[in-house]
Amino acid sequence: AMAEVMGFRLVAVGEGTATFEAFPSPRYYNPQMRMHGGYCATLIDSAMGCAVQTKLAAKTGYGTIEMKINYVRKLTEETGRITCTGTVIHSGRTMFTAEAKVMDAAGKLYAHGSGTFLVYPE
Repeated sequence: AMAEVMGFRLVAVGEGTATFEAFPSPRYYNPQMRMHGGYCATLIDSAMGCAVQTKLAAKTGYGTIEMKINYVRKLTEETGRITCTGTVIHSGRTMFTAEAKVMDAAGKLYAHGSGTFLVYPE
């Protein structure tokens, strides 16, 4: 699964929220020797998606249809444990919006994003 490959672990789930933890590694560095942007993008997409899933009936399908990410600080192995919490902003019949933040243990922000999710017809 994606979470295993990238070293993510779901650590908390609530109504409209989900939190993952991850440990940045040189395995995912770009040529500039910092974490590739896709690492945070995948973490943010995962947290938002799981947050959306908490608001849906069992076996209801959904998917990301749009995402925007802001990278505000470089992320390296030295950053240590990071968490990414996704939160549902809007839950509609066919569309959801959510946001997520990537933070270190001290609460410093590294990236944040938002996305739109389509609920698949049954």
